[in-house]
Amino acid sequence: MKKELIQICLLVWSLVLGIEVSSQRDKEPTYKRGAALYQQHCASCHQSDGKGVTRLIPPLVGTDYVSGDKGRLIRILLQGLNEPIVVQEEEYYSPMASFQHLNDIQLADILSFVRTRFGSGASFVTPKEVQQQRKKLPK
Repeated sequence: MKKELIQICLLVWSLVLGIEVSSQRDKEPTYKRGAALYQQHCASCHQSDGKGVTRLIPPLVGTDYVSGDKGRLIRILLQGLNEPIVVQEEEYYSPMASFQHLNDIQLADILSFVRTRFGSGASFVTPKEVQQQRKKLPK
């Protein structure tokens, strides 16, 4: 009986671990696409390391803008930003262009990369979440 219980436990754990490995594998293409899109569209200002430029471009690393409300972050990419913001007790005012021209998948990939890389492993953004925010934009 003990041996059977151990086998069942091992089977359950292998299934759980297999599902976890599989879900990580499913996210890998999103992360890789997001990293490439970040380098193409964002790194020139926010830098490859996400630390921004002192007193000019706000950092992404460890900020509530990145790890906090997904909707706010999505809206910033969709609408751009043209107002002063305070990030890590420093005020920044550098207008940021809109990236509304990118499709929902591209924006989700960039934001998933940013939130994972610079937001202490914050959750991914889905294309559906981007689509929902895009629908809310004024026409």
